[in-house]
Amino acid sequence: MSTFPTHRPRRLRQSPAMRRLVAEHTLSASALVLPVFVTERDEPQQIASIPGVRQETLATLPAVVQAAADAGIGGIMLFGVPLHRDAVGSGATRPDGILNRAIRVAADASAGRLTVQADLCLDEFTDHGHCGVLDGRGAVDNDATLERYAAMAIAQADAGAQILGLSGMMDGQVAAVRGALDAAGRTDVVLLAYSAKYASAFYGPFRDAVESTLVGDRTTYQLDPANAREGVLEADLDIREGADIVMVKPAGPYLDVLAAVAQRSPVPVWAYQVSGEYAMIEAAAAAGAIDRDRAIMESVLGIRRAGAAAILTYWALEIAARLREGARALGTEVQA
Repeated sequence: MSTFPTHRPRRLRQSPAMRRLVAEHTLSASALVLPVFVTERDEPQQIASIPGVRQETLATLPAVVQAAADAGIGGIMLFGVPLHRDAVGSGATRPDGILNRAIRVAADASAGRLTVQADLCLDEFTDHGHCGVLDGRGAVDNDATLERYAAMAIAQADAGAQILGLSGMMDGQVAAVRGALDAAGRTDVVLLAYSAKYASAFYGPFRDAVESTLVGDRTTYQLDPANAREGVLEADLDIREGADIVMVKPAGPYLDVLAAVAQRSPVPVWAYQVSGEYAMIEAAAAAGAIDRDRAIMESVLGIRRAGAAAILTYWALEIAARLREGARALGTEVQA
């Protein structure tokens, strides 16, 4: 007599409707954030290593913001690409610096329909490409950098940024920025701490996007890819210092860290699907090796499944459009 299985999990996979009904995780447009690069040049610049992504200008930025708002995504993260840089990144704190000007333009264009977020780091503004100021030996001076971050936070808040992305990985950066903002009466500004930011090879295309001048690497302040517990510790420290949101970056290669942080964090946990992750899928799809559309959705859903409440991804607009098309096909609205 044949023995048949008692448990048949395939029952719950037999149709699209059944699979939707029992899905453990879903994507929503409102949980996506679009990174946007803004140049001081007069014309947008294509970024060869990030296909489909370009440096916007102050003139083209409003259309991007409005498209993002129309798509229902949760926010945009702004990065500045200045034409002139110096040792202390003075352009980061000038009101007429490209990033602060972009924040003002985006805040006006958004009209409150999405969150305007700004990268708070010096690497785009320093002539040496490091995320902080250097000491006499050429090493990044942690505490001197904190003073620059505090000034940068005030400048970005004054320009209209609602969320500041602290991405420099300096010890004590959350406490320093929170203290400066509170002292200035800006207790309303949200701090997104890039808590577990790893010294990753996957940032390569991003450095093209911001025209990085970095010589060497950032291994003395970004996390060692071999360490998971250290990423959890960094998140714990940032939460104690007052971070409103913590983040793991990159996302795909560090899903274990993301899951561990999400399991214990009392604040929202986000993840950044970085430029190298994006570029790999685009390259593999262009070579005919994978199904592009399925790979995009699978990669982002995997990040969501690991515990990310929101995801920074260069596909934010495309994914939002796809979610909307799917909802229309079902006769429903996109989840907000």
